[in-house]
Amino acid sequence: MVKQVTKKTVTETIAEDGSKKTVVKEHAPKSVSKKTKDPKEKRLTAKEREELLIENFVGLQHAMTNMSIKFGSLSDNISKLLQVFEEAAKVSLSGGKTDNTDMLSKIDSLLNQNKTIAKGLVLMESKLRGRPDEHPKPAPTNEMRPSPFGDMSASKPKPLPSI
Repeated sequence: MVKQVTKKTVTETIAEDGSKKTVVKEHAPKSVSKKTKDPKEKRLTAKEREELLIENFVGLQHAMTNMSIKFGSLSDNISKLLQVFEEAAKVSLSGGKTDNTDMLSKIDSLLNQNKTIAKGLVLMESKLRGRPDEHPKPAPTNEMRPSPFGDMSASKPKPLPSI
């Protein structure tokens, strides 16, 4: 009795969810004889092999050149970004206080516009409900700003209008 030689191939794969899958395949090795060649199989001549190797080598050099150019530009971009961070660190260490008067004037302007819009909404609401016109108080000047917490002497806040 002759033993038949079998070859086992074990393949392990890990899915995205982390589970493992193992596949075991058994097959008999192929017997290759030099006399039975596939007639469709073409052998390259030495010159064709040489030309193919040269072509592949040139393609590889081209790819490596492109890669080195990309790495050079990446290096430049990283150095520019590093300079920005260094400048920001210097400004923050030196106490980098900038002049905020322009920003404060814009915020004051927005506050005044917000007050005007609120007054208009109150007047529209009073007209819709059929109440007599309630004229809002004039806006306070910059010298007399009201407390952001409202009048502390009032015990109850005004109720919100219902819709």
